[in-house]
Amino acid sequence: MSVYVDDAVWPWRGRRWAHLMADSLDELHAFAARLGLPRRSFQDKTSGAHYDVDAETRAVALALGAVAISRHRDRAQVRAVIARAKAQGRGLAP
Repeated sequence: MSVYVDDAVWPWRGRRWAHLMADSLDELHAFAARLGLPRRSFQDKTSGAHYDVDAETRAVALALGAVAISRHRDRAQVRAVIARAKAQGRGLAP
């Protein structure tokens, strides 16, 4: 099982943001807790279950073992991770 973080490319409120996703929701929530992210920041959407993390938190996530994935470099892997996150958001995956 793995936790993934994509590129911090989404601008909002003067920062760049990334998405923290995982192979399972339990793993995602446990990793988010290690980062100090409150459960209320969980995005349980049909677009994909994830936490938004800023660039600084992304760096901490990588130091803790999250796998960096790039929409430009790892297209097949990103598609698989996003498909799994969407299934989780719809309640179809753990």
